[in-house]
Amino acid sequence: MEMLTRTNKILFLSFLFLASALLTRSHEVDDESEFTYDEESEKGPAHWGEIHTEWSMCNSGKLQSPIDLLNERVEVVSHLGRLRRSYKPSNSTLLNRGHDMMLRWEGGAGHIEINGTRYQLNQAHWHSPSEHTINGKRFDLEVHLVHESNDGKTAVVGIMYKIGRADSFLSKIEDDLKALAHTKGVERNIGIIDPKQVKLGSRKYYRYIGSLTVPPCTQDVVWTIVRKVRTVTREQMKLIREAVHDESETNSRPVQAANKRPIRLYRPNDPKQ
Repeated sequence: MEMLTRTNKILFLSFLFLASALLTRSHEVDDESEFTYDEESEKGPAHWGEIHTEWSMCNSGKLQSPIDLLNERVEVVSHLGRLRRSYKPSNSTLLNRGHDMMLRWEGGAGHIEINGTRYQLNQAHWHSPSEHTINGKRFDLEVHLVHESNDGKTAVVGIMYKIGRADSFLSKIEDDLKALAHTKGVERNIGIIDPKQVKLGSRKYYRYIGSLTVPPCTQDVVWTIVRKVRTVTREQMKLIREAVHDESETNSRPVQAANKRPIRLYRPNDPKQ
């Protein structure tokens, strides 16, 4: 009886270890030094799936992101409902992950709700140029707001930017980005940040099912891409890249095959909605 109990304990601990490992692999990596965005490199985007077994989805997955939001493939709908953000100001940090700057909200910063599932906002990071394209057009910058549900599902809200007026949210953290430009491997506490200050600017958005755009390229991610392209200054865009010590001017994954996935554009029937 004692031997049986001991065996059960070992099996239970093994299950917990495996569950923890799988959950960890489903998240974006915090240390991005093992891969590169250089398409000529053996560690470049075409080879991400070969670097680690748990990254194999980067090469073999059929629901990969980013994609081109081509008008011919988009179905205009009104039933998806307005994207409602129940965000709250929370203490946050900035971390140089190797290829991007990540703003992390400690303990989460509120949530969004999609199809009855609540997703907590955990972090935001930037890609330059944009990863998603609209009718083949790539923009200057794209921010990803990464959310997670209690059962480990991921939802990402993406906003694209072109060169123009300053973005008020980036202006707020400009000094912190400049401070990190002279450090390496440092996570900097930047105090209380309100994610509501990341403006959407439009009720219209694209919705499709895709993946993380960095290893391990986990699939079944619910993507919401805001239709309106906002603006940043050239200096703000450069600062995002200069704060990262990867000696690269870009950190965007190439566009992936859509593979006949449904892509919907939410447009409310009621302008007041």
